[in-house]
Amino acid sequence: MRQQQPVRDAPGWRTWLRALGPGVITGSANDDPSAVATFVQAGALYGYGMVWTAPVVLPLMITVQEMSDRTATATGESLGALVRRRFGPVGRFLAAVLLACLLVANVVNVAADLMAVGQGMQLLGLGLPQVWAPIAGIAVGILLVTGSYRTVARVFTWLCLALLAYVAVVFIAGVHWNEVLAGLTFQRLAPEPQFWGLLAAVFGTSVSPYLFFWESGQRIEELRMMPEGGENPLADPDLPDGLAQRRRRQQKIDVVAGMTVSTLVMFAVIVATGATLGQHHQDVNTAAEAAKALQPLAGPLAGVIFALGFIGAGLLGVPVLASSACIGLTGLTGRDWGFDRSPRKAPLFYALLIVGLVVATVVSMISTDAIGMLVLSATLNAIAAAPFLVVLLLIAGSKHIMGERRNSPLSNVVGWLTAVIMAVAGAFAIWSQFAH
Repeated sequence: MRQQQPVRDAPGWRTWLRALGPGVITGSANDDPSAVATFVQAGALYGYGMVWTAPVVLPLMITVQEMSDRTATATGESLGALVRRRFGPVGRFLAAVLLACLLVANVVNVAADLMAVGQGMQLLGLGLPQVWAPIAGIAVGILLVTGSYRTVARVFTWLCLALLAYVAVVFIAGVHWNEVLAGLTFQRLAPEPQFWGLLAAVFGTSVSPYLFFWESGQRIEELRMMPEGGENPLADPDLPDGLAQRRRRQQKIDVVAGMTVSTLVMFAVIVATGATLGQHHQDVNTAAEAAKALQPLAGPLAGVIFALGFIGAGLLGVPVLASSACIGLTGLTGRDWGFDRSPRKAPLFYALLIVGLVVATVVSMISTDAIGMLVLSATLNAIAAAPFLVVLLLIAGSKHIMGERRNSPLSNVVGWLTAVIMAVAGAFAIWSQFAH
């Protein structure tokens, strides 16, 4: 029987700061340049017509990411490893196919993010994007292959601050808040296929399946650093009650804070571009073009802030995108993985990671169709989200795997509702490609 242990941490700002970690990084990485470009298109083409998506997706994101996080702390295993436990040979094969598709989507997304970083550097007058994109890709690859998880996590956490740049743009642009309220109350919907296709992309970039595996994997990495368990992280049932309760509370704070930051940035981007570009219905294809277009409308400072924001967000999003499917595939195959593991100890993990980064870096150097890659990536995410959500729900709701920490009735209701919404979004994403 577990020993009772009092919970020492009283609620307060220090407790909140100590709790911040994988959830905040996951939420921040969700607002990578590809996502920001999608939000920019929403604001530029339809003003405040899609601003309602921010409060709608927030509870969905919190529920899904909390589930992903809880599977790690409840079992001490990554989501990929839990797929191996939960399903038979056929289920594992289907999961491997889905993860392979996710890996392809992530490579496309990484290439688009590297292009955005290069374009941001060009906007700041620091050189051509074809030069900076590969530099960023090589730098991220070196950091991930040679750095420990502690170093990587520290770098990621500081890069999260770059996302505050998007919130700052709202205070620079002239926002019509009565129109924002109209958008929040669904009064600015448009009937054309492009609107609904873009709406599907907004949902696809908000509830992205790669984040499920990253959240779970990074929590496992964090648990490996703790004195309890070490190389074999202890699950909640193996901890004293007080310590388990404290960990559960910190986990929830972390996830809620991370998803709130992500949604706040999403709201700020749509509102800022709706207040400027949206007033002219100015078609914009990338976040870099949005930063340029904002300069004459909201002043040069807005463009600089926007450029700095997606440079930082790109450097944050690339490692998450590059490694998430690798974590899932290596866990599914029962192989070792992790940034604290050397390439010799985790060869498959690093091989997938390096190949993905190399391909994405090459594509970022030779491709000129950033918007094409963004649309493809958003469409793949929207299509893949529902099947991955079903997998996650079957694991998180399993009493055999999760024990007392299986999904509550509320988590199941919101989770399955999210799966249905993402299935509809995936259908709209496909339909919109053929309805133009």
